Amino acid sequence: MLLEIIACTPEEAAAAEAGGADRIEWIADPGVGGVTPDLSRAAEMRRAVKVPIRVMVRPRGGGFVYSEDEREQMRRDIRRILAAGGLDVVTGVLTPQGTVDESALAGLLNAGPGLAFTFHRAFDEAVDLRRALDTLSVYPQVTDVLTSGGAPGAPEGAAVLAELLRRSAGRPPRILAGAGLTADNLRPFLDATGADRIHIGSAARFGGDPSAPIDPERVRTIRRILEASAGQV
Repeated sequence: MLLEIIACTPEEAAAAEAGGADRIEWIADPGVGGVTPDLSRAAEMRRAVKVPIRVMVRPRGGGFVYSEDEREQMRRDIRRILAAGGLDVVTGVLTPQGTVDESALAGLLNAGPGLAFTFHRAFDEAVDLRRALDTLSVYPQVTDVLTSGGAPGAPEGAAVLAELLRRSAGRPPRILAGAGLTADNLRPFLDATGADRIHIGSAARFGGDPSAPIDPERVRTIRRILEASAGQV
């Protein structure tokens, strides 16, 4: 079981690790779903935790169809992440037709040779999730796909997520289930889908408030649910 927690600061990352996070997704501006954070803090973030960190590369909120200027900014940011060392990437790009933008994606991957990539919830806006997963499977650097199964939240997308998990079994990218998961709905979700990689945002924070700091005890509760589920497999 992998537990990834969203963090915006080194302090939040440390709190998430203290609660049992296996990996951090470092973002800014969670209110718009996350954008590229202040990369000048990369060394500080890396010192804050021992677990892996994946850095959001997204120049703005809104959709996932980008201009060439925006794509160049994303490539520059990935080169900075590569130079910083010890970090990987979270990003996603679509065509106006709602397919994975393979040309743009190849440029991003080439900007960070050797880095691991998560294709984020841009995936959920693709017109055909199964086709999108098959497309991403040809890129070895894309190790994870963060998805709610195309639904507003992962619990509502459980049936599609279960199908995507079956489709991806034994080959990358791995499905990272996220959006709307909490300590209350996690166990039935795991039972319904068989998911073994979980992404948590607001549920890791005091009171479940997206603007509140990370509560290590909430992370521990989620960690215990994952371990209990894994123990029954």
